[in-house]
Amino acid sequence: MRIFVTGASGWIGSAVTAELLAAGHHVVGLARSDSAAATIAGLGAEVRRGSLDDLDSLRAGADDAEGVVHLGYNHDFSDMQGAAETDRRAITTLGDALAGTGRPLFIASGVAGLSRDGTPATEDEPGDPASHPRVANAAAALAYADRGVRAGVIRFAPTVHGDGDHGFIAVLVDAARRHGVSAYVGDGSGAWPAVHRADAATLVRLAVEQAPAAAVLHAVAEPGVSTKAIAEAIGRGLDLPVKSVPAQEAAAHFGWIGMFFGLNMPASSEYTQRQYGWSPTHPTLLEDLDAGYYTRS
Repeated sequence: MRIFVTGASGWIGSAVTAELLAAGHHVVGLARSDSAAATIAGLGAEVRRGSLDDLDSLRAGADDAEGVVHLGYNHDFSDMQGAAETDRRAITTLGDALAGTGRPLFIASGVAGLSRDGTPATEDEPGDPASHPRVANAAAALAYADRGVRAGVIRFAPTVHGDGDHGFIAVLVDAARRHGVSAYVGDGSGAWPAVHRADAATLVRLAVEQAPAAAVLHAVAEPGVSTKAIAEAIGRGLDLPVKSVPAQEAAAHFGWIGMFFGLNMPASSEYTQRQYGWSPTHPTLLEDLDAGYYTRS
């Protein structure tokens, strides 16, 4: 299958590109810069120059493909609404291009904010658009199932971890270094879902190959690692003490990530694993932390 991938040079996208290529698919990766193009070409994929703002390049990429995986996103927390609007336009452009073809379109979303009462959120939880604008974008993508697109959503854990990850956990490590202490919020019982990057990439491939229209999949290997356990692992890696920070002081201590780290957001992938034969096999988040991937100099 010829698959057009946005975000193909990114942390998740590059792993997905490699996974799809290894399975015999032809990947065309969207690249907005020379460095992104070099990364995509280095993986063995075809390069299409463009960006999420360049709707003509998105339309051409989808028109020329047998399927689309939309992983690109501008993770600018200073303009979350603007990033979501860019994502919405990209989804609409890709969906319109594939309308009536029966071809797959799978987009990335997240499980954060789906759990309403502390129980693990399941794949049939629709989510509240007020919690994050990406929830509405996911609904817009699923609507293309009624327009002849095999459209679906892959909800990723907030931490897609592995050697080289510079996401949320790396930010927490930086905060621990600055303060000389590894902290958690409140009693540290908040649940933080996680998935290894390689396991996530496998699930994306399975979705493209198997999932029906309107499918929602959870890329979650661990339903919820306690935030206290994460802080303790960071403390071990940096040889720092571990302490609790009151919820009202989380933003001051951690910065912008404080509002996320204190959340209790467990999520289940039992249906996803059963339905698609997905069995995460790679190291857990705490194993990657103890391996030193996040705390070595």
